[in-house]
Amino acid sequence: MSKEDSVPIEKLFGSKTRAKLLELFFSNTSKSYYVREITRVIEEQINSVRRELINLEGIGIVKSDTYDNKVYYSANMKSPYAHAFQEIFSPHRPVPGSNNTIEVHRVLRRSNNWEELIRPVEKYLKALIVVNRFPGQDGLDLLIVGDDRTKKLTRWAEVVEKRQGRPLNYVIMSRDDYLYRRSVRDKFIAEVLEMEIAELYDPEKLVHPE
Repeated sequence: MSKEDSVPIEKLFGSKTRAKLLELFFSNTSKSYYVREITRVIEEQINSVRRELINLEGIGIVKSDTYDNKVYYSANMKSPYAHAFQEIFSPHRPVPGSNNTIEVHRVLRRSNNWEELIRPVEKYLKALIVVNRFPGQDGLDLLIVGDDRTKKLTRWAEVVEKRQGRPLNYVIMSRDDYLYRRSVRDKFIAEVLEMEIAELYDPEKLVHPE
């Protein structure tokens, strides 16, 4: 191995703490952490962590939210560098040309038949967000908005899960619940809308209002 190949990654990002923070946030893009939790996870001093968080938030790489009197930090997926960092730090990055990772949106678009797949629940379904995340990475796969009083949407999600061949993390909520949570800037909804969306069914423009 050459000297260049053995350079620690912290040299690339300027400091060990900064590299650890980037790895923490961009290998777990759906999670948020408060400062003392971060110091325990990455095993760095709190002053160093605070200083790097200020720097990273200042340039838009991470974002902060206050909840229950604590400030939580997470990856800012709206940053133009977000997906590059995700590629670098994800522990489950797919290997180009590999067939051992099947993403949810590939199942939904199998045979280019997206419309056919949702047709059985079309009258119950108000919106569907399919999040693009790497297999094995924690986070949401599907946000399903619609009328599930008869459990039609639940059974439909189970069918999609079987076609996927692995457990899916999905949330089903009513149209009114979704609209209310969006109006009060609910943290969960805000995080979903900031994720990389692989597929979107939105006939009523609930996700992207005009």
